[in-house]
Amino acid sequence: MRVFKSILVMLGVQTIAATVLLAASAQAADPAGSHAKGKLPTNQESLRKWRAMRFGLFIHWGPVSLKGTEIGWSRGVQVPVEEYDNLYKRFNPVKFDARQWVGLAKEAGMKYIVLTAKHHDGFSLWDSEYTDYDIMSTPFKRDIVKELSEECRRQGLMFCTYYSIIDWYHPDYVPRGKGDTRPPESANYERYVKFMKNQVRELITQRGPLGVMWFDGEWEQTWTHEHGLDLYAFVRGLKPDILVNNRVDKGRRGMQGMFKSSEFAGDFAMPEQQVGKFEKKVPWESCITICRQWAWKPKDRLKSLDECIRTLVSAAGGDGNLLLNVGPMPDGQIEPRQADRLKQIGTWMKTNGPSIYGTRGGPFKPTAWCASTHAENRIYLHVLQWPDKSDTVVLPPLGKKIIGSSLLAGGKVAVAQSDSRITVTVSGQHRQPLDTVVVLQLDGPASEIVPVAVGSGTE
Repeated sequence: MRVFKSILVMLGVQTIAATVLLAASAQAADPAGSHAKGKLPTNQESLRKWRAMRFGLFIHWGPVSLKGTEIGWSRGVQVPVEEYDNLYKRFNPVKFDARQWVGLAKEAGMKYIVLTAKHHDGFSLWDSEYTDYDIMSTPFKRDIVKELSEECRRQGLMFCTYYSIIDWYHPDYVPRGKGDTRPPESANYERYVKFMKNQVRELITQRGPLGVMWFDGEWEQTWTHEHGLDLYAFVRGLKPDILVNNRVDKGRRGMQGMFKSSEFAGDFAMPEQQVGKFEKKVPWESCITICRQWAWKPKDRLKSLDECIRTLVSAAGGDGNLLLNVGPMPDGQIEPRQADRLKQIGTWMKTNGPSIYGTRGGPFKPTAWCASTHAENRIYLHVLQWPDKSDTVVLPPLGKKIIGSSLLAGGKVAVAQSDSRITVTVSGQHRQPLDTVVVLQLDGPASEIVPVAVGSGTE
């Protein structure tokens, strides 16, 4: 184990009080669960902007890419602890180029990036004052977080950081990770919490501006509800307009990721490896891998373009965001086949972006064959699968009059409306191979329509 750079500084730094004054820009509490009991209501303007983006890039990366095993989780399981903890000595991603990473995300149609600044393995991808287990101790010696943050600012994307509450490397964190033989009695958990806050302060005040502080690893028993409330208040005290996911606290309900109740801190919920269910009151973001593993794995199964588009459309149709993950290779490049898939998504977004960005989900709730989004007086109906031997899909009535219709990608569409149903007809020659987006122009705001479940599309 290496000594920490500034342990004396770490021990002497005082924490920010758990309750801070509200920023003038913070508005009324969102019913979706902001800080417990509304003491620190979610900044509604930040939430609105983030929701409007709809699509972001998640990046899981670190020295573990040298092994091709999962980040954090493979420590002490697939890779012995001693070997895992020393991978940083060989980590030299000479082909890393922040401009290329951010440019690729932008080309894919993504509006923000979330980087694993520190995962469960405790390795920091920035030059941290509080640990030697960081990027500056590698042969590479370049601050990845700083370079990505600056490049996002140059190219107009929001930059966000993932930070793990778990740290199986730190001597004061307990419980120990698998395969770790250090006695837990030697740990001082509250001292670790001070270390964590110091690193979080570095990220927010020195590596920003950050749009989201994305926490993970709240499930171990040492992290309490009180810790969660305090950390949320600490983060908001540093940057009142920042958003924080609900993994800061103990309020996540399984992998579905929604809030257990409004007693828990967090500005949005986090379904993992699944698209969240239709939910307009609770803001959410699904984090899903483009392959199977979060970190890079050679020959990992890559999701098809159809899977990626369906996932994005279903997330937007459910009124949520999609955070699609890539795992860069050990040399610093995003694997070419993953990069190609992102570019293909971007090509689709160039035509269909208006049906995703700045929209809200519904009013037709997502199904296997369709989803819908809306903005102002328009509904974007995404037909992902047409009935066998039929050019027509059937939808329930809306309570608003349809005064016009078109296909977002061009072509002809026929729409008929009655008191009992709506029929949409598009011949095969005018359909798109992955998703035919039908624009329905209404005589009033689509947001006034009560969301409705749809049937099979044939009756």
